[in-house]
Amino acid sequence: MSVNCLEVSVKAVTYATGLTLGLAVTATLVTTAASAAPHSALANRVVLTAADNGHSVTRSVGDDTEIRLKASHERGLTYTWSMPSARDAHVLARTVGGITPTGDAYALVHAATPGTTTVSAVRHCRPDPGFMCPRTVTPWKATIEVR
Repeated sequence: MSVNCLEVSVKAVTYATGLTLGLAVTATLVTTAASAAPHSALANRVVLTAADNGHSVTRSVGDDTEIRLKASHERGLTYTWSMPSARDAHVLARTVGGITPTGDAYALVHAATPGTTTVSAVRHCRPDPGFMCPRTVTPWKATIEVR
């Protein structure tokens, strides 16, 4: 990260508060990561979504993998996600991650060393007033092999 980007990040953190703070830091980190990465690095990025539950992917050391899990609202129930995390942080290091106010979850993991690990998250139910959630949680998991 260059000094100018770091200065912008520090200024954003200094002047932002509450929810704005979290959004400003996240936006700064994501923008900095995207703008600092060469085009070829962005071309090698794989994006995993809820549809990839149970899938396996193979990545190379140095590759980034993005996880995007969208919240949903149906019949008085909102389904939100926990932040995706890697079981073995030595194999996959999370460089960016968070949860939006609407319940979407995201993470960017970097393939640091060869090995195999899983990235997982959990979908929870949040009821609207007058509604009840089923007593279930839905796990999400993808296996990533780093070569």
